[in-house]
Amino acid sequence: MISISPPPSRIYLLRHAEAMQPAPGQKDFDRPLSDNGYAAAEIVADEAADKGYKPDLVISSTALRCRQTAEAIRRVVTPSTEFRFVDELYNGSPDIYLSLIAAQTDQESVMLVAHNPVIELTLAALIGRDALASALPRGFPTAGLAVVDSTPSGWVLLDFVTE
Repeated sequence: MISISPPPSRIYLLRHAEAMQPAPGQKDFDRPLSDNGYAAAEIVADEAADKGYKPDLVISSTALRCRQTAEAIRRVVTPSTEFRFVDELYNGSPDIYLSLIAAQTDQESVMLVAHNPVIELTLAALIGRDALASALPRGFPTAGLAVVDSTPSGWVLLDFVTE
């Protein structure tokens, strides 16, 4: 497992909001957000902005539901926030997720918009399985946003924003 040393000193992990079930013949990659998913993404984006959570860089999976979730974030961040869309997040492993974060040494804060179970496994790699289990006993919900900060003793979950 890859370890990350700051920078970045803050990591945001955002699981995409609820997606529609695939239509017959539709690829999983192309599933859009449901109406509830759109609403949840907007609520979480607004709450994150109200708390001052504004990443310097947003890296999103190229899957439609992640791109749509990232657009809700785009509405509440500064115009200088950079957005990148990365294919490897779609079927990526925790090591790929962590490598992408670790490579952003010119950014103070980075957000990944991606998929479960890997987003949850990435959070566990950062804060430990016990901390994850106590913070999210029912797992990482759709449209959930983990705010993880670097401390002298390691990465800690500062906050968890959900609808």
